[in-house]
Amino acid sequence: MYPEDRVLVAYIPNLSDFDIIRNESWYRIPQRYAPKGLHAEYFAFYFGREFGEQKWAIHYYAEQRGNELVHRLDLFPDQSDHPRANDLYYKISLGPLQRLQSPIVSMRWRRITFMHTTWDRFQDAIEINDLFVEGGEYVYPLTQNAQIQNHRLPLQS
Repeated sequence: MYPEDRVLVAYIPNLSDFDIIRNESWYRIPQRYAPKGLHAEYFAFYFGREFGEQKWAIHYYAEQRGNELVHRLDLFPDQSDHPRANDLYYKISLGPLQRLQSPIVSMRWRRITFMHTTWDRFQDAIEINDLFVEGGEYVYPLTQNAQIQNHRLPLQS
């Protein structure tokens, strides 16, 4: 893990989606909704309302091992009648799921589908806003329109 490694935070709306991540080590993203920067080194998972006391927080992350473009029917062969069965999805292959020692919480409900950050920000974050705070001793500041630059700033010890 390097400070400049990219982390893509992805919204997980329900327990069945998280069961796939936990038990089958993959995650899906509809191609038409895929964010730019899909090639992050790590994926982190922001839980939705269905997760009860764990909602509106990131508790887990995993290394991305690769991705491929497949039809939804390839992911769920038993759902041939699904209205999106022939839609294209990115299947993100994941390494072992890692639990954070302390979750990264949202101090208030916020609509997050995908959020980009860096490993150094991710490992230091206490709450969601820490993932996109500008400045500080991080690899590069992240703003909504920032272009990733190939330079490093000193890290805090």
